Amino acid sequence: MPPRHSKKNKSKPPKRKHLKSARPQPGKLFEDLLAIQARLRAPGGCPWDREQTHDTLKTYLIEEAYEVLDALERGNPKELTEELGDLLLQILFHADIAREAGRFDITHVISAIRDKLVRRHPHVFGKVKADTAEQVLKNWVQLKAQEKNPDASSEQPRPSALAGVPRALPALLEAYQLTRRAAQVGFDWQTVEGIFTKLREETSELRVALSEEDRSRREEELGDLLFVAVNLTRFLGFDPEVALKLSNKKFKLRFQNMEQDAARSGQRLAQLSKEELEVLWEAAKTRERVKARL
Repeated sequence: MPPRHSKKNKSKPPKRKHLKSARPQPGKLFEDLLAIQARLRAPGGCPWDREQTHDTLKTYLIEEAYEVLDALERGNPKELTEELGDLLLQILFHADIAREAGRFDITHVISAIRDKLVRRHPHVFGKVKADTAEQVLKNWVQLKAQEKNPDASSEQPRPSALAGVPRALPALLEAYQLTRRAAQVGFDWQTVEGIFTKLREETSELRVALSEEDRSRREEELGDLLFVAVNLTRFLGFDPEVALKLSNKKFKLRFQNMEQDAARSGQRLAQLSKEELEVLWEAAKTRERVKARL
């Protein structure tokens, strides 16, 4: 039997040392990721990865960017973590292809964005004063123009404020960027009422075009109407892509509710009349509003 110890002589347990987290540092993880990507592209690596080019990856780059947006909309941290990783992979993929061709590598990419952030934030890393977001954006535009055309003299024409908007952008995003950049140099509406007036004007012009046989004129007027709608969205401080995504989601949910209601009655939407479809649509809207209030 072990000897009994009095309370007084009872030894104290050793103090626990705070263990440092075994979580790898970002730098080491990034190096490992670069090594994996290089291995996949190397001889004996993955046949699919080795076949890819800048051109073949274009679709995946767009797809991954939209999947990040979808994860943001869902508000799921786990999904967002995964999708941001997929998007990061696309950047590494393009950098690795360029490295193999002797054009540049990921260090050039990182150095470029690091230096740009310092240059474009002189109010943080320099002595320029900018107390508001509007002042920051104005400085950003001016600095960008100087960087794009550093040798421009006072006699030479300045590059257009819209020159940096790629034509390859989706039309909705292109319209947003065009109006945003125009607004940054002061070409903007004074009040939202002016845009509503423009909307009514474009709607009237579309009605006139619809009474004519010129299909190209109709298309032009439709485009003008969409452009004003994008401008209105931007003026009110929203991103038109995000706003339209929300409406798309709302329409999809309501339509699927209609399909489910019809299926409960043993019917398909295609079998129903316009009036019956409208009843289902209104029911879906009502159910959505009730759910939102709960």
